[in-house]
Amino acid sequence: MLSRAARSASRTLVPAIGSLGSRQKHSLPDLPYDYGALEPHISAQIMQLHHSKHHATYVNNLNAVEEKYLEALEKGDITTQVALQPGLKFNGGGHINHSIFWTNLSPKGGGEPKGELLEAIKRDFGSFDKFKEKLTTVSIGVQGSGWGWLGFNKEQGRLQIAACSNQDPLQGTTGLIPLLGIDVWEHAYYLQYKNVRPDYLKAIWNVINWENVMERYMACKK
Repeated sequence: MLSRAARSASRTLVPAIGSLGSRQKHSLPDLPYDYGALEPHISAQIMQLHHSKHHATYVNNLNAVEEKYLEALEKGDITTQVALQPGLKFNGGGHINHSIFWTNLSPKGGGEPKGELLEAIKRDFGSFDKFKEKLTTVSIGVQGSGWGWLGFNKEQGRLQIAACSNQDPLQGTTGLIPLLGIDVWEHAYYLQYKNVRPDYLKAIWNVINWENVMERYMACKK
């Protein structure tokens, strides 16, 4: 079963627009560890700013845009509804992506996955090292801001790697179910790694929470 934190993050994947009339406001999820718990790989300063400022901004903006969307929906104002779509996508994606990202990390992370997830990685990428190299390369290669992802293609029953620009959500953009996301926006690493994204990508593998990724994999296979 998914942990409570993973279930909470997964619920953010459910589109909110269709139930705006009775919706509850989105809230910033608590981190399952202290801001300094991922040091030395990710500094406490980065984690605090990333979580309490950047993610919080996406949450606040998403709530504000949804309120405006509800008003436009009730008025039948299609022009405003269309105009608000980019804001819903950007801020909603930012909330979805970060809610997954925090649970994908752990101070007890690193190493390699085990069990069915490891076997699936070997099947679809040849080896864990080849998978790690490919996801690292794709994440480094994101132009500007965005994310590198390991996702599950439910139709094909296989793992896939993909990149998304800005805060585009993986599932809404590619149809893949998100398992592991790597944030490559500069706010995720610049204070510690400056403009050397490859050093950040090398470090983040030390805190990947493979138990969480496995939970997500097993849940989407059902």
